Amino acid sequence: MVELTTAEQRLKALEKENQLLKKKLTRNQRNLDQLHRSRQQAESLLGKTIQELQTSQATLRERSHELEQALADVQAMQSRLLMAEKMSALGVLVAGVAHEINNPVSFIYGNIAHTNQYVENLLALISVYQTCYPEPLLAVQECIEEIELDFLLGDLPKTIQSMRMGAERIKQIVLSLRTFSRMDEAEYKTVDLHQGLDSTLVILEHRFKESGQHSGIQITKNYGDLPPVACYAGQINQVFMNILVNAVDALEETQTAEAKITITTACQKEQVIITIADNGPGIPEEVRGKIFDPFFTTKAVGKGTGMGMAISYQIVVDKHHGQLLCTSSPDSGAIFSICLPLQLRE
Repeated sequence: MVELTTAEQRLKALEKENQLLKKKLTRNQRNLDQLHRSRQQAESLLGKTIQELQTSQATLRERSHELEQALADVQAMQSRLLMAEKMSALGVLVAGVAHEINNPVSFIYGNIAHTNQYVENLLALISVYQTCYPEPLLAVQECIEEIELDFLLGDLPKTIQSMRMGAERIKQIVLSLRTFSRMDEAEYKTVDLHQGLDSTLVILEHRFKESGQHSGIQITKNYGDLPPVACYAGQINQVFMNILVNAVDALEETQTAEAKITITTACQKEQVIITIADNGPGIPEEVRGKIFDPFFTTKAVGKGTGMGMAISYQIVVDKHHGQLLCTSSPDSGAIFSICLPLQLRE
Protein backbone atom coordinates (compact mmCIF):
# COMPACT_ATOMS: atom_id res chain seq x y z
CA MET A 1 0.00 0.00 0.00
CA VAL A 2 2.94 2.23 0.80
CA GLU A 3 4.63 1.39 -2.52
CA LEU A 4 1.42 2.31 -4.43
CA THR A 5 1.27 5.62 -2.71
CA THR A 6 4.88 6.29 -3.56
CA ALA A 7 4.28 5.33 -7.21
CA GLU A 8 1.28 7.62 -7.40
CA GLN A 9 3.29 10.46 -6.00
CA ARG A 10 6.06 9.87 -8.49
CA LEU A 11 3.51 9.68 -11.30
CA LYS A 12 1.92 12.94 -10.18
CA ALA A 13 5.34 14.53 -10.00
CA LEU A 14 6.14 13.36 -13.50
CA GLU A 15 2.79 14.67 -14.79
CA LYS A 16 3.43 18.00 -13.10
CA GLU A 17 6.93 18.12 -14.56
CA ASN A 18 5.53 17.19 -17.99
CA GLN A 19 3.00 19.99 -17.76
CA LEU A 20 5.76 22.41 -16.88
CA LEU A 21 7.79 21.20 -19.86
CA LYS A 22 4.75 21.61 -22.14
CA LYS A 23 4.28 25.16 -20.88
CA LYS A 24 7.95 25.90 -21.45
CA LEU A 25 7.75 24.32 -24.92
CA THR A 26 4.63 26.34 -25.76
CA ARG A 27 6.26 29.53 -24.46
CA ASN A 28 9.44 28.79 -26.40
CA GLN A 29 7.39 28.02 -29.52
CA ARG A 30 5.60 31.35 -29.15
CA ASN A 31 8.92 33.08 -28.69
CA LEU A 32 10.29 31.27 -31.74
CA ASP A 33 7.25 32.27 -33.80
CA GLN A 34 7.64 35.85 -32.64
CA LEU A 35 11.33 35.80 -33.53
CA HIS A 36 10.46 34.34 -36.94
CA ARG A 37 7.87 37.05 -37.53
CA SER A 38 10.32 39.70 -36.38
CA ARG A 39 12.94 38.29 -38.74
CA GLN A 40 10.47 38.32 -41.62
CA GLN A 41 9.53 41.91 -40.82
CA ALA A 42 13.20 42.87 -40.62
CA GLU A 43 13.95 41.15 -43.91
CA SER A 44 10.95 42.85 -45.53
CA LEU A 45 12.02 46.24 -44.16
CA LEU A 46 15.57 45.61 -45.33
CA GLY A 47 14.32 44.66 -48.79
CA LYS A 48 12.22 47.80 -49.00
CA THR A 49 15.15 49.88 -47.81
CA ILE A 50 17.45 48.32 -50.43
CA GLN A 51 14.83 48.87 -53.14
CA GLU A 52 14.35 52.49 -52.08
CA LEU A 53 18.11 52.97 -52.04
CA GLN A 54 18.43 51.51 -55.53
CA THR A 55 15.58 53.74 -56.75
CA SER A 56 17.24 56.75 -55.15
CA GLN A 57 20.55 55.87 -56.81
CA ALA A 58 18.83 55.53 -60.21
CA THR A 59 17.02 58.84 -59.67
CA LEU A 60 20.30 60.47 -58.64
CA ARG A 61 22.04 59.16 -61.75
CA GLU A 62 19.15 60.41 -63.91
CA ARG A 63 19.22 63.85 -62.26
CA SER A 64 22.99 63.96 -62.65
CA HIS A 65 22.66 63.16 -66.36
CA GLU A 66 19.95 65.80 -66.73
CA LEU A 67 22.16 68.36 -65.00
CA GLU A 68 25.10 67.48 -67.26
CA GLN A 69 22.87 67.78 -70.32
CA ALA A 70 21.45 71.07 -69.06
CA LEU A 71 24.98 72.38 -68.46
CA ALA A 72 26.02 71.32 -71.96
CA ASP A 73 22.91 72.99 -73.40
CA VAL A 74 23.64 76.19 -71.48
CA GLN A 75 27.25 76.20 -72.67
CA ALA A 76 26.14 75.58 -76.26
CA MET A 77 23.52 78.33 -76.01
CA GLN A 78 26.10 80.74 -74.57
CA SER A 79 28.46 79.97 -77.43
CA ARG A 80 25.67 80.37 -79.98
CA LEU A 81 24.62 83.68 -78.45
CA LEU A 82 28.25 84.83 -78.41
CA MET A 83 28.72 83.76 -82.02
CA ALA A 84 25.44 85.39 -83.03
CA GLU A 85 26.53 88.61 -81.29
CA LYS A 86 29.89 88.46 -83.06
CA MET A 87 28.22 87.84 -86.42
CA SER A 88 25.80 90.69 -85.78
CA ALA A 89 28.68 93.02 -84.91
CA LEU A 90 30.60 91.77 -87.92
CA GLY A 91 27.58 92.37 -90.13
CA VAL A 92 27.27 95.93 -88.88
CA LEU A 93 30.99 96.46 -89.44
CA VAL A 94 30.90 94.96 -92.93
CA ALA A 95 27.87 97.02 -93.90
CA GLY A 96 29.52 100.18 -92.55
CA VAL A 97 32.82 99.52 -94.29
CA ALA A 98 31.03 98.68 -97.54
CA HIS A 99 29.08 101.93 -97.33
CA GLU A 100 32.19 104.00 -96.59
CA ILE A 101 34.17 102.37 -99.40
CA ASN A 102 31.34 102.64 -101.87
CA ASN A 103 31.37 106.45 -101.99
CA PRO A 104 35.05 106.98 -102.96
CA VAL A 105 34.99 103.94 -105.26
CA SER A 106 31.96 105.33 -107.07
CA PHE A 107 33.79 108.64 -107.42
CA ILE A 108 36.89 106.92 -108.83
CA TYR A 109 34.91 104.63 -111.11
CA GLY A 110 32.78 107.51 -112.40
CA ASN A 111 35.86 109.63 -113.21
CA ILE A 112 37.69 106.84 -115.02
CA ALA A 113 35.37 107.23 -118.02
CA HIS A 114 36.09 110.98 -118.17
CA THR A 115 39.82 110.39 -117.68
CA ASN A 116 39.82 107.84 -120.47
CA GLN A 117 38.07 110.31 -122.78
CA TYR A 118 40.57 113.05 -121.87
CA VAL A 119 43.50 110.73 -122.56
CA GLU A 120 42.04 109.70 -125.90
CA ASN A 121 41.65 113.38 -126.83
CA LEU A 122 45.26 114.14 -125.88
CA LEU A 123 46.51 111.13 -127.82
CA ALA A 124 44.47 112.28 -130.83
CA LEU A 125 46.02 115.74 -130.49
CA ILE A 126 49.53 114.23 -130.40
CA SER A 127 48.71 112.19 -133.49
CA VAL A 128 47.53 115.33 -135.32
CA TYR A 129 50.62 117.22 -134.17
CA GLN A 130 52.93 114.47 -135.44
CA THR A 131 51.13 114.50 -138.78
CA CYS A 132 51.37 118.27 -139.15
CA TYR A 133 54.93 118.49 -137.83
CA PRO A 134 56.71 115.30 -138.86
CA GLU A 135 60.08 116.97 -138.15
CA PRO A 136 59.82 118.35 -134.58
CA LEU A 137 62.29 120.76 -133.05
CA LEU A 138 65.35 119.29 -131.35
CA ALA A 139 64.03 120.03 -127.85
CA VAL A 140 60.73 118.34 -128.68
CA GLN A 141 62.54 115.33 -130.15
CA GLU A 142 64.69 115.00 -127.03
CA CYS A 143 61.57 115.12 -124.80
CA ILE A 144 59.88 112.47 -126.96
CA GLU A 145 62.85 110.17 -126.53
CA GLU A 146 63.18 110.88 -122.84
CA ILE A 147 59.55 109.99 -122.02
CA GLU A 148 59.53 107.10 -124.51
CA LEU A 149 56.47 108.46 -126.30
CA ASP A 150 55.89 105.36 -128.45
CA PHE A 151 55.76 103.10 -125.39
CA LEU A 152 53.60 105.64 -123.54
CA LEU A 153 51.09 105.83 -126.41
CA GLY A 154 50.68 102.05 -126.36
CA ASP A 155 50.73 101.51 -122.58
CA LEU A 156 48.56 104.40 -121.40
CA PRO A 157 45.24 102.96 -122.71
CA LYS A 158 46.16 99.62 -121.09
CA THR A 159 46.81 101.38 -117.77
CA ILE A 160 43.44 103.12 -117.94
CA GLN A 161 41.77 99.80 -118.70
CA SER A 162 43.52 98.15 -115.73
CA MET A 163 42.31 100.95 -113.48
CA ARG A 164 38.78 100.44 -114.79
CA MET A 165 38.95 96.70 -114.11
CA GLY A 166 40.31 97.31 -110.60
CA ALA A 167 37.54 99.78 -109.81
CA GLU A 168 34.93 97.36 -111.16
CA ARG A 169 36.40 94.62 -108.97
CA ILE A 170 36.20 96.83 -105.87
CA LYS A 171 32.60 97.75 -106.71
CA GLN A 172 31.77 94.07 -107.09
CA ILE A 173 33.36 93.22 -103.72
CA VAL A 174 31.54 96.09 -101.99
CA LEU A 175 28.23 94.97 -103.48
CA SER A 176 28.94 91.38 -102.41
CA LEU A 177 29.76 92.50 -98.86
CA ARG A 178 26.49 94.40 -98.66
CA THR A 179 24.57 91.44 -100.09
CA PHE A 180 26.32 89.03 -97.72
CA SER A 181 25.73 91.05 -94.56
CA ARG A 182 22.05 91.78 -95.42
CA MET A 183 21.87 94.19 -92.48
CA ASP A 184 18.77 95.76 -93.99
CA GLU A 185 16.97 92.40 -93.79
CA ALA A 186 16.72 91.62 -90.08
CA GLU A 187 13.37 89.92 -90.69
CA TYR A 188 12.86 87.15 -93.19
CA LYS A 189 11.83 88.07 -96.71
CA THR A 190 11.90 86.54 -100.16
CA VAL A 191 15.36 86.71 -101.72
CA ASP A 192 17.36 85.26 -104.60
CA LEU A 193 19.62 82.60 -103.07
CA HIS A 194 21.89 82.71 -106.12
CA GLN A 195 22.84 86.27 -105.19
CA GLY A 196 23.82 85.08 -101.72
CA LEU A 197 25.90 82.25 -103.15
CA ASP A 198 27.62 84.55 -105.65
CA SER A 199 28.39 87.18 -103.02
CA THR A 200 29.92 84.50 -100.78
CA LEU A 201 32.05 83.21 -103.66
CA VAL A 202 33.29 86.73 -104.39
CA ILE A 203 34.33 87.22 -100.76
CA LEU A 204 36.17 83.87 -100.77
CA GLU A 205 37.68 84.30 -104.23
CA HIS A 206 41.19 84.80 -102.83
CA ARG A 207 40.97 81.32 -101.25
CA PHE A 208 40.26 79.72 -104.63
CA LYS A 209 43.30 81.13 -106.42
CA GLU A 210 46.57 79.27 -106.83
CA SER A 211 49.30 80.16 -104.34
CA GLY A 212 52.72 78.92 -103.38
CA GLN A 213 51.25 76.54 -100.80
CA HIS A 214 48.50 74.91 -102.84
CA SER A 215 47.05 74.73 -106.31
CA GLY A 216 43.90 76.61 -107.19
CA ILE A 217 40.35 75.36 -106.61
CA GLN A 218 37.95 75.13 -109.53
CA ILE A 219 34.42 76.36 -108.80
CA THR A 220 31.57 74.92 -110.85
CA LYS A 221 28.08 76.40 -110.59
CA ASN A 222 25.12 74.31 -111.71
CA TYR A 223 22.34 76.74 -110.93
CA GLY A 224 18.78 75.65 -111.51
CA ASP A 225 15.70 77.80 -111.90
CA LEU A 226 14.97 78.86 -108.32
CA PRO A 227 12.03 80.99 -107.27
CA PRO A 228 12.52 83.61 -104.54
CA VAL A 229 12.80 81.95 -101.14
CA ALA A 230 11.48 83.33 -97.84
CA CYS A 231 14.34 83.21 -95.34
CA TYR A 232 16.68 85.14 -93.08
CA ALA A 233 19.11 85.97 -95.89
CA GLY A 234 22.09 87.02 -93.79
CA GLN A 235 21.95 83.82 -91.74
CA ILE A 236 21.63 81.61 -94.82
CA ASN A 237 24.65 83.38 -96.34
CA GLN A 238 26.53 82.54 -93.14
CA VAL A 239 25.67 78.86 -93.69
CA PHE A 240 27.04 79.07 -97.26
CA MET A 241 30.20 80.68 -95.91
CA ASN A 242 30.74 78.03 -93.19
CA ILE A 243 30.33 75.09 -95.58
CA LEU A 244 32.51 76.61 -98.32
CA VAL A 245 35.28 77.52 -95.86
CA ASN A 246 35.30 73.95 -94.49
CA ALA A 247 35.51 72.58 -98.04
CA VAL A 248 38.41 74.89 -98.92
CA ASP A 249 40.22 73.99 -95.67
CA ALA A 250 39.86 70.26 -96.40
CA LEU A 251 41.14 70.64 -99.96
CA GLU A 252 44.09 72.78 -98.85
CA GLU A 253 45.10 70.55 -95.93
CA THR A 254 45.19 67.43 -98.09
CA GLN A 255 46.59 69.30 -101.13
CA THR A 256 44.03 67.60 -103.35
CA ALA A 257 45.09 67.48 -106.99
CA GLU A 258 42.66 69.23 -109.37
CA ALA A 259 40.63 70.44 -106.41
CA LYS A 260 37.00 71.18 -107.23
CA ILE A 261 33.93 72.54 -105.49
CA THR A 262 30.58 72.11 -107.24
CA ILE A 263 27.50 74.08 -106.25
CA THR A 264 24.15 72.79 -107.49
CA THR A 265 20.72 74.29 -106.92
CA ALA A 266 17.31 72.85 -107.72
CA CYS A 267 13.67 73.23 -106.75
CA GLN A 268 11.68 70.16 -105.73
CA LYS A 269 8.02 70.44 -104.75
CA GLU A 270 7.79 73.09 -102.02
CA GLN A 271 11.49 73.36 -101.21
CA VAL A 272 14.81 74.33 -102.71
CA ILE A 273 17.94 72.18 -102.42
CA ILE A 274 21.45 73.61 -102.48
CA THR A 275 24.30 71.09 -102.57
CA ILE A 276 27.94 72.01 -102.06
CA ALA A 277 30.27 69.15 -103.00
CA ASP A 278 34.05 68.87 -102.96
CA ASN A 279 36.42 66.19 -104.22
CA GLY A 280 38.53 66.15 -101.06
CA PRO A 281 39.43 63.20 -98.82
CA GLY A 282 35.90 62.79 -97.48
CA ILE A 283 34.71 62.56 -93.88
CA PRO A 284 35.13 59.34 -91.84
CA GLU A 285 31.92 57.81 -90.51
CA GLU A 286 32.89 58.32 -86.86
CA VAL A 287 33.46 62.02 -87.56
CA ARG A 288 30.40 62.51 -89.77
CA GLY A 289 28.10 61.67 -86.86
CA LYS A 290 29.56 64.50 -84.77
CA ILE A 291 30.09 67.35 -87.24
CA PHE A 292 26.91 69.15 -86.13
CA ASP A 293 27.74 68.81 -82.40
CA PRO A 294 28.73 72.02 -80.59
CA PHE A 295 32.49 72.43 -79.97
CA PHE A 296 33.40 69.44 -82.17
CA THR A 297 36.24 70.17 -84.57
CA THR A 298 39.02 68.24 -86.30
CA LYS A 299 41.03 71.39 -87.00
CA ALA A 300 44.18 72.33 -85.13
CA VAL A 301 43.99 74.55 -82.05
CA GLY A 302 43.36 78.14 -83.08
CA LYS A 303 41.93 77.22 -86.49
CA GLY A 304 38.43 76.22 -85.51
CA THR A 305 35.95 76.70 -82.66
CA GLY A 306 33.73 73.74 -83.45
CA MET A 307 30.68 76.01 -83.65
CA GLY A 308 30.46 76.77 -87.38
CA MET A 309 28.52 73.67 -88.41
CA ALA A 310 26.52 73.58 -85.16
CA ILE A 311 25.31 77.12 -85.81
CA SER A 312 24.64 76.27 -89.46
CA TYR A 313 22.51 73.33 -88.35
CA GLN A 314 20.61 75.55 -85.92
CA ILE A 315 19.99 78.16 -88.63
CA VAL A 316 18.74 75.68 -91.23
CA VAL A 317 16.84 73.22 -89.02
CA ASP A 318 15.66 75.23 -86.00
CA LYS A 319 15.27 78.67 -87.56
CA HIS A 320 14.08 77.71 -91.07
CA HIS A 321 12.52 74.25 -90.43
CA GLY A 322 14.69 72.79 -93.18
CA GLN A 323 17.31 70.06 -93.38
CA LEU A 324 21.11 70.13 -93.37
CA LEU A 325 22.53 66.78 -94.49
CA CYS A 326 26.03 65.45 -95.03
CA THR A 327 26.94 62.45 -97.17
CA SER A 328 30.50 61.29 -97.63
CA SER A 329 32.72 58.29 -98.08
CA PRO A 330 36.50 57.93 -97.86
CA ASP A 331 38.37 59.38 -100.85
CA SER A 332 35.08 60.51 -102.44
CA GLY A 333 34.75 64.00 -101.05
CA ALA A 334 31.88 65.41 -99.04
CA ILE A 335 28.44 66.68 -100.05
CA PHE A 336 26.42 69.06 -97.91
CA SER A 337 22.76 69.46 -98.83
CA ILE A 338 20.75 72.44 -97.62
CA CYS A 339 16.98 71.95 -97.96
CA LEU A 340 14.84 75.04 -97.36
CA PRO A 341 11.06 75.44 -97.64
CA LEU A 342 9.95 78.09 -100.11
CA GLN A 343 7.89 79.72 -97.37
CA LEU A 344 9.08 79.88 -93.78
CA ARG A 345 6.75 77.94 -91.51
CA GLU A 346 6.23 79.50 -88.12
